[in-house]
Amino acid sequence: MSSPDPQVRAARNHSTPAAGRGPVVAVTGAASGVGDLLTRRLAASEEIKQVVAIDERRGDVPEAHWHILDVRDPAIAEKLRGADVVVHLALDLDLETDPAARTAYNVRGTQTVLTAAAAAGVHRVVLCTSTMVYGALPDNDIPLSEDAELRATAEATGVGDLLEIERLGRRAPRAHPGLNVTVVRPAVLVGGTDTALTRYFESPRLLVVAGSRPTWQFCHVDDLVSALEYAALEKADGEFAVGCDGWLEQEEVEELSGIRRMELPSAVALGAAARLHRIGLTPSPAGDLAYTMHPWVVSVGRLHDAGWRPQWTNEEVLATLLEEVEGRHTVAGRRLGRKDATAAAGAAGATVALLGTAALVRRARKRRGL
Repeated sequence: MSSPDPQVRAARNHSTPAAGRGPVVAVTGAASGVGDLLTRRLAASEEIKQVVAIDERRGDVPEAHWHILDVRDPAIAEKLRGADVVVHLALDLDLETDPAARTAYNVRGTQTVLTAAAAAGVHRVVLCTSTMVYGALPDNDIPLSEDAELRATAEATGVGDLLEIERLGRRAPRAHPGLNVTVVRPAVLVGGTDTALTRYFESPRLLVVAGSRPTWQFCHVDDLVSALEYAALEKADGEFAVGCDGWLEQEEVEELSGIRRMELPSAVALGAAARLHRIGLTPSPAGDLAYTMHPWVVSVGRLHDAGWRPQWTNEEVLATLLEEVEGRHTVAGRRLGRKDATAAAGAAGATVALLGTAALVRRARKRRGL
């Protein structure tokens, strides 16, 4: 499936220039990932007066004004002086990071940025979390309203951090009058990303829990960047979701991907996933499975009302994801080398890997008398 050139897509979502009379925007986490893409986009925009880039290393955007420091350093307040808006993207959501260290970095970093922004006279901070904060639950509306209650728990990778970041964002305007906080919640993010949800499509079979109803809504990183630009330019504010219009049912995903399903009873799938994670064989906790079981697609009405439109469809983003993960092999969230992948790629490879490992765990527990 062919997709328009990324530069064409960016041009579609770019508004009419305003002769450089716009805001000074600071971006944390500016040297890599979404932060790098946003820094480049803002630096090229005539609607932005200046871009202040903050990271622990210098990125490759010479038009930006760089400051090299950790976002947890209170000295960041001086670096933010003169900025109108801060887009905070310095988050660690790496599957392989120690969970305690990841939480300490994400929460302390967000606390410091919000406090420093207020002290520096910044009037708006943009936070980026995920639609995962709504939770994946069998009784969710399809689609969820952006005003829906956040019912996620901390059982999935990084979601506890995102919930705490949102809590800090809600408290900040009360603690610092005059500071506004905008929260951007992307759907399943695709485009140079590595998450438990993108690894789902690296498996030889798509795990489906019996009796569940998975639904899929994607967000291409280009669309996220354009939505963050909208937020930085104050064309959209408050709390809003960003992603493709509509969603895909599991059957559509299987048809489009050509990957067949592997269906397991809920107790077997959840029990095995919990054991594998507990003994360190997989990076993903059992809570990640909920997001492949239950619906959590969200309306993107607020961005639509602001004039923004996604330039990617769910079908196009899925095709892009499949291209990105081609040649990678994952079973139960764990990346496999070429030799292991060959063994696991048979008709029931994923089943054997999941249940076989679980059986080994049970035997080991019996030997220890547990």
